[in-house]
Amino acid sequence: MTALLLGWRRGGGLSALRSPRVWVTPGLLLGVAGVAVLAAMTGAVAVPAAAVLQVLFGWTGLWDGAPLDETTATVLAVIRLPRVAMAALIGATLAVMGAVMQALFRNPLADPGLIGVSSGAAVAAAGAIVLGGSLPVAVFLPAGLLLPVAAFLGGLSVTALVYAFSVRDGQPSLSLMLLAGIALNALGGAVIGLFVYLADDAQMRQLTFWTMGGLGGLTPGTLIPAAMLMVLALGGVLFTARSLNLLLLGEAEAYHLGVRVEALKRLCIVLVALGVGAGVAVAGTIAFVGLVAPHLVRLMTGPDHRRVLPGSACMGAMLLTGSDLIARTIAVPAEMPVGLVMAGIGGPFFLIMLLRVRAASAV
Repeated sequence: MTALLLGWRRGGGLSALRSPRVWVTPGLLLGVAGVAVLAAMTGAVAVPAAAVLQVLFGWTGLWDGAPLDETTATVLAVIRLPRVAMAALIGATLAVMGAVMQALFRNPLADPGLIGVSSGAAVAAAGAIVLGGSLPVAVFLPAGLLLPVAAFLGGLSVTALVYAFSVRDGQPSLSLMLLAGIALNALGGAVIGLFVYLADDAQMRQLTFWTMGGLGGLTPGTLIPAAMLMVLALGGVLFTARSLNLLLLGEAEAYHLGVRVEALKRLCIVLVALGVGAGVAVAGTIAFVGLVAPHLVRLMTGPDHRRVLPGSACMGAMLLTGSDLIARTIAVPAEMPVGLVMAGIGGPFFLIMLLRVRAASAV
């Protein structure tokens, strides 16, 4: 709706609505709704679409149907819908934060992992899995919260360290941030390798599945706090769209056009760390969403972040919800890590993009 209003005011009324780009975000929203309903319907216990819609809209009076049996109501309300909602929210967060990082670094290959969120979370999660109850903080936390809390704090801590290394003359340097991120990511990989070496068979299996990403371990105790943090981060980032558009012209040009460049960098880094840290804490490391979704949206809408950011949120939500649907149904009753499915989608996508770039440069 925002895209439609912008198109109406800035583009000259009805003529603006004829542009296909104006309709991309509404179309993606419909796609998110369709994939979400399909994901809620599909699983070990099949649920009709009418039952899903009744649970979603029955309380509003917009949908009237026969009362659901207890099994169907429990499957939807306790298992399916919370998982679908979380998959959509995590996918939207990773995609939007990927678009922000690409704008900050003015590099289409940038993703949130560059600032150390994912590697920091992985190191802390590995420590929580292998060391477990021997950690001092384990005394104050329930067993089910130790892993996500450790991952969240680890992601934020490494991001703060990357930021500290990147500050030069009191201002953050993106080039130094990139180099510090690469170095700390490599160091994080070494520490994870050490924990793998120390782990027993059960711990190694848990660590392996966590690093592949998955939504099977969601609980209300971790879902609600993580969702609040991701919504907060998404809400803050969406207000930076105009500044990110100007930043694409260059830092000096953006400054002369009224953008507080250094403040924008700090705000974006904090919001990316907050949103991605919360998502990684509950779902593990899931690659490619932050790379693939913004590229797909830019192909449809162009570089304007007023369309790229909401479009990326919808595309990321569709990608991760659809990938999670595949992951939990392709090998029933077993469940495949969703990170493997996303890698299977993201790898071929970038090979296709590489071929397109090579073909365009050859012309």
